[in-house]
Amino acid sequence: MSVRKFQRLALVAAVFLVTYILLGQTDFVYQVQEWRTWNYVPSSFDWGKRPHAHSVDKATMARLPAGNPRQLPRIQHEFSGDELSKSHNETQRARRDAVRSAAKRSWRTYRDHAWGRDEVAPQTLVGQDTFAGWGATLVDSLDTLWIMGMKKDFRDAVRHVATIDWNNATSWHCSLFETNIRYLGGLLSAYDLSQEKVLLDKAIELGDMLYAGFDTPNRMPANSFHFKSAKEGKLVASGHEASAAVGSLSLEFTRLSQLSGDPKYYHAIDNIKKELERTQDKTNLPGMWPIFVDLQNNFFVPGTAFSLGAAADSAYEYLSKMHALLGGLDSTYQKLHAKAMATAKKHLLFRPMLPPPDDPSSPPPDILFPGTVLSNGRIVERAPEIQHLGCFAGGMFALGGRLFGDETHVTVGEQLARGCAWAYAAFPTGVMPESAALIACEPKKKDALQKEEREEEEEDHLAPCAWDETRWAAAVGERTAQQLPRGFAALRDTQYLLRPEAIESIFILYRVTGKADLLDVAWRMFEAIRKATRTKYAYSAIGDVQVAGKTGKLDSMESFWVAETLKYFYLIFSEPELISLDDYVFNTEAHPFRLPKPSKGE
Repeated sequence: MSVRKFQRLALVAAVFLVTYILLGQTDFVYQVQEWRTWNYVPSSFDWGKRPHAHSVDKATMARLPAGNPRQLPRIQHEFSGDELSKSHNETQRARRDAVRSAAKRSWRTYRDHAWGRDEVAPQTLVGQDTFAGWGATLVDSLDTLWIMGMKKDFRDAVRHVATIDWNNATSWHCSLFETNIRYLGGLLSAYDLSQEKVLLDKAIELGDMLYAGFDTPNRMPANSFHFKSAKEGKLVASGHEASAAVGSLSLEFTRLSQLSGDPKYYHAIDNIKKELERTQDKTNLPGMWPIFVDLQNNFFVPGTAFSLGAAADSAYEYLSKMHALLGGLDSTYQKLHAKAMATAKKHLLFRPMLPPPDDPSSPPPDILFPGTVLSNGRIVERAPEIQHLGCFAGGMFALGGRLFGDETHVTVGEQLARGCAWAYAAFPTGVMPESAALIACEPKKKDALQKEEREEEEEDHLAPCAWDETRWAAAVGERTAQQLPRGFAALRDTQYLLRPEAIESIFILYRVTGKADLLDVAWRMFEAIRKATRTKYAYSAIGDVQVAGKTGKLDSMESFWVAETLKYFYLIFSEPELISLDDYVFNTEAHPFRLPKPSKGE
């Protein structure tokens, strides 16, 4: 090669390199400018300046627990290099990419057809407002976009969030609970991940509005938040309220106090904690709270129905998580959790009677489910009714077991999580229905001497039992026309609404135990869901999990599909340090909040 030719090539290469660097810098500058310069538009009504009709003296407000956060026990399995090389390889990366593709497909359908609305109908592509019209899918999905590396979509969403007016709703009221877990939780999590201040600004605006929901004569919340009544100071606490609604404000309000420095949000939920503590042993099933409580009348708890499912679930989920978010500085939440889990294990959990495995050499699966209990304080009746919503319980037991050093609860968590995975596999679509009934194994009969000698008598209902075809046929009866999977006694609701609870527990269980087979369990679940729910443009809730190929699309894609379901699938196929359970705690809408850490040297 001649010197002249070499010089020409070198010059071309240099020009290319300089151009590449300049373009890269220009893009970087553009991104930084776009990232940090938002058209922040304050809400047209400042709830923070509204005088409270039932004000609280700031000097007497409960403060966040003082002191350096404690070093909490390690939650996540300590993955070895060999374990990571075997479990997080090309196969898992391909699975993660498949989940990301599903999220992109869902998000872009929302972006193109329902931007700024609460949801998009995934078949008719119509925008819908189901949560006051502030853009539930947009706000709920913020942290998913960040975690999945969809940064331009994240920036576009933040630009919109900066202009949300909480005073401009499409309805006359909102649910305090839903607004808290989806909107406030989404904003706080996205701020924790990105440190974009406008997200915290909007979270404080919204937090001030939700705080007005506590402006009632007894400072208990009004879940049905009537905007006009709230502005006039005329709200009253809920008279018949789901325990989940009142018990699932604590994580978000606590994190908002931690980030804003304003104690009022924490004070509001600390009053609820005190009522939970006061009434825990005074219910018809001591240790747990009924599904519905009366907040107007001194947190009255006369109810007879108890569950870990709909209307109750996250009240229990938040107990152990609050212990973690407060850095272990308030022992009350640990005590509340311990009592509730002991009662649930004794009275709600059951082992189903299972048909023999297809492979005679394989043992039957070791699984449990949470049922429903009716109790009048003297007679306790357990019903083996299962709900998809109750599938979160596996993760709750596993997380709490590791956090509080009770490995028996980790085992229970695994049995529960694998129970829901078994229920998925039992149906032709590979997807579990909203609700169904099983047949519980009956406690073994014992003579009087055995009853006196056995202290663990209450756990006999968790012992395995043999399959009884006659008993199953009698339980099914005329419902044979439903073509029930063997082991199921009835189907209460055949829908699948794109819910996350089953994969949530599988994800937590994998992070806690490191058992690699759970990755395959999760993948089978994802493939089944994707196939059963796919539409031309996105994914839809379905009407019937029993008929593969004819599931009956419901033209509904709630915000939790991207916010929760796809996030958990993405995370289980990602490296374990991505949103580590030792660094973050998830709210009930799968929004990770950063945990406080002890100061170095402590």
